[in-house]
Amino acid sequence: MPKTPSPPTSALNEAREIGSVLLGALVLASLIRILLFQPFTIPSSSMEPGLVTGDYIVVSKYAYGWSRASLPFNLPVWRGRLFERPAARGDVVVFRLPRDPEQVWIKRVIGLPGDRVQVRAGQVFVNGRAIDQTRQSIVRDHDAPQRSVLEVRETLAGGKTYVTYDGGPDQAGDDTSVYRVPAGQYFMMGDNRDNSLDSRWPSAIGVGLLPAANIVGRAEIVVASWKPGAGLFKPWTWLNLQWGRFLAPVR
Repeated sequence: MPKTPSPPTSALNEAREIGSVLLGALVLASLIRILLFQPFTIPSSSMEPGLVTGDYIVVSKYAYGWSRASLPFNLPVWRGRLFERPAARGDVVVFRLPRDPEQVWIKRVIGLPGDRVQVRAGQVFVNGRAIDQTRQSIVRDHDAPQRSVLEVRETLAGGKTYVTYDGGPDQAGDDTSVYRVPAGQYFMMGDNRDNSLDSRWPSAIGVGLLPAANIVGRAEIVVASWKPGAGLFKPWTWLNLQWGRFLAPVR
């Protein structure tokens, strides 16, 4: 006997199936963004030369546990951090600015809870011990080629190393008093030492001492990078890429 053909799927059922798939994908993407990884774009030069304006980075949200700062819109769901793990000295951290949590900044962890931090003649001292510096070469500032800077490699006691920019002697922030870092807070600095408002300045101007609860996550990798002036709503700039910065780990 000939088989009776099954009725065709209605357009409404197809729309429901497509909607279910899209909704599931949206929920999954949101969970990944909230719990695991979140992209950010570097908006300023304060972390040069390691990170430059236009870098598109991925931040691990689980590196230090989760706080309200990890959530979209800084929702006041709970206080403190869930499954908290401390940041390590030298980590590059994305955080919500204490005076304005709507602003998301990025700096390097220099002082841990209990540390004493001071800058003398541009060299950082932690608990009375200088962070080792190796002067390298004079280069042009990546984002401001008219400015000459000295590349200085800093090496922490644990072996982690990274390159900073020094704009010359007697700059603002080159000499500070001793900062004592309380429990639950961190002392943050930008790698572009003479072009960074960080923990050397009070919270009304810079970062001040950063509460651990304000940390969003740890910067892991530069996925891609666009030249200054490129934008989502400028299609003619989409290929204005800084090709040498693709898939570069954040040091």
